[in-house]
Amino acid sequence: MAQLIRSGFSGRITKSGVLGAARSMSTAWWSHVEPAAKDPILGVTEAFLADPSPNKVNVGVGAYRDDNGKPVVLGCVREAERRIAGNLNMEYLPMGGSVKMVEETLKLAYGENSDLIKDKRIAAVQALSGTGACRLFADFQKRFSPDSQIYIPVPTWSNHHNIWRDANVPQRTFHYYHPESKGLDFASLMDDVKNAPNGSFFLLHACAHNPTGVDPTEEQWKEISYQFKVKGHYALFDMAYQGFASGDPERDAKSIRIFLEDGHLIGCAQSYAKNMGLYGQRVGCLSMVCEDEKQAVAVKSQLQQIARPMYSNPPIHGALVVSIILTDPDLKKLWLKEVKGMADRIIGMRTALRENLEKLGSPLSWEHITKQIGMFCYSGMTPEQVDRLTNEFHIYLTRNGRISMAGVTTGNVGYLANAIHEVTKTA
Repeated sequence: MAQLIRSGFSGRITKSGVLGAARSMSTAWWSHVEPAAKDPILGVTEAFLADPSPNKVNVGVGAYRDDNGKPVVLGCVREAERRIAGNLNMEYLPMGGSVKMVEETLKLAYGENSDLIKDKRIAAVQALSGTGACRLFADFQKRFSPDSQIYIPVPTWSNHHNIWRDANVPQRTFHYYHPESKGLDFASLMDDVKNAPNGSFFLLHACAHNPTGVDPTEEQWKEISYQFKVKGHYALFDMAYQGFASGDPERDAKSIRIFLEDGHLIGCAQSYAKNMGLYGQRVGCLSMVCEDEKQAVAVKSQLQQIARPMYSNPPIHGALVVSIILTDPDLKKLWLKEVKGMADRIIGMRTALRENLEKLGSPLSWEHITKQIGMFCYSGMTPEQVDRLTNEFHIYLTRNGRISMAGVTTGNVGYLANAIHEVTKTA
């Protein structure tokens, strides 16, 4: 209407005309919005669900399944849920989350008797699983080191790029995976660490690297830690698979402990999605080692300030489940037994898949299947070979060749191996 008056319009303006103009303007507000690209991982599940084939196999999404291909709720979780049901609590948590859950989570990462915990040198808050922990750190990095960038391994979990992109932190990459050996490109990794500007931020996978399943050895971690010390680099560890990788949470935290022994002030993003099966509860923690207690108090307060406009405070239910399990000696013992059981099944399926491929007379080496660790096997298959698996055999996985070993069972491993053999035997 104002535009009509400014243009010198002298005719009669009707109510219907004004409303029509308003409707026309409002319908244009979002007309420029295009559909978002499908998530490369979650899109696999959508395609799998739409496939009517009785032989279909989903080895795409990283969620644990039992040997019948069914989702699992751990016994320790069921007992924790039973206790919660008898004492329901729907109150808000503080911005920093459940104090008890955070305390127990720090013990897993830093050690039961960690001096850093005793000296209150760790700033830590509950986060929305590992994704939320990484995002909190990315926003913290942007706010308090605004000119910095983050070095991310090639390849990495695809969402890492989204997290730092949306936090407006520039990204660089460093070598990690060696396609020919299907192992670690350690020499190139070290060169990139040495050549990065002093004081750079690096994202490291603590164990069970996603998507490759390739981890440095203990000696290699020591060399990486030493070079980080020389260069003054900062390490943020994303530890989504503690306990799930080897079956031993202490062993899976070895990379972090090595860095701590060398005096690094690290960051750590933790998640209970995989190792407790709490996928939908979104329970995690972000922790940052500080110079002293005073600095830790300041850092924690700033992390809480970042969380406040994002989601105000984290959800309570999953935090209660974790707290009950980790503070009850019997339930914690049961959890350790169950998480080892999950890891052992994955390791067993790696052996079975490799043996099946070798029995078929594959001309290729498949030893990397058993050398890699954790939920995923980076198979080395090309996107075109993956497309054949899907189109001809109804087997669903991401086009980078990443196989979720959690989807492999004694019932489908022979079928999967035969299909892989068929699409790779002429490679």
